[in-house]
Amino acid sequence: MKSQSSFLRQIQMKRQSISSYNDYPFNLGVIKSLTSLDFHPKVTYIVGENGMGKSTLMESIAVAWGFNPEGGTINFSFSTRASHSNLYEYMQLVKGPHRPKDGFFFRAESYYNFATNIDDLDNEFSFGRPIKDSYGGKSLHEQSHGESFFSTFVHRFGGNGLYILDEPEAALSPLRQMAMLARIHELVQHNSQFIISTHSPILMAYPDSIIYNLKPDGIERKTLEETDHYLIMRQFLNNKESMLKQLFENPEDKK
Repeated sequence: MKSQSSFLRQIQMKRQSISSYNDYPFNLGVIKSLTSLDFHPKVTYIVGENGMGKSTLMESIAVAWGFNPEGGTINFSFSTRASHSNLYEYMQLVKGPHRPKDGFFFRAESYYNFATNIDDLDNEFSFGRPIKDSYGGKSLHEQSHGESFFSTFVHRFGGNGLYILDEPEAALSPLRQMAMLARIHELVQHNSQFIISTHSPILMAYPDSIIYNLKPDGIERKTLEETDHYLIMRQFLNNKESMLKQLFENPEDKK
């Protein structure tokens, strides 16, 4: 297989245009220290604890590319609540030599709004096929949360695309997460590039990838086995009884 080139190679922060780092989102530690970030041509992971700015960073990358802040393809323009930051205005995208033929910004947080917009559009008169046909032929609201997520991954993602996924595991069982990992590999084989924010050690396991861990003072590269997500999960599964005892221990008993 020939080597794969990135659709999105790098983001560069226009730091000279930022007048102050006192207000959100510029007061986030990761943004204060960010000058540039390179992306793997296949899979890049953005991980870290809640509150580190993962979703803010993912949203800004997606909006800078041209995606709707609430998710979908570039053609989606609905807005339920304009709550996205203006961080994207301070990002310079370094693109590869080729343009993707497909693309999608998947955002678990606003997926309900995205599914509702599809139903609303399909209820309007059109000479074309219903939009839901591209998502398995069934309204996303008529499926379980996990089924509707997976329908999008399987039916809508067509390959040769840039896919930005913010916590796609939110409604997926461990088995579905493994199926999602297989789907990612299938799409990578069809010249796709992924940028994924996740808490799932299963989804982080794609071997040909970069993992960026967001910290209060910046960003560091890690292997899967070095991430807190993997270490804590392994420790819990290997020492369940002792960890449960510590978790349930009454602080008063220590006195």
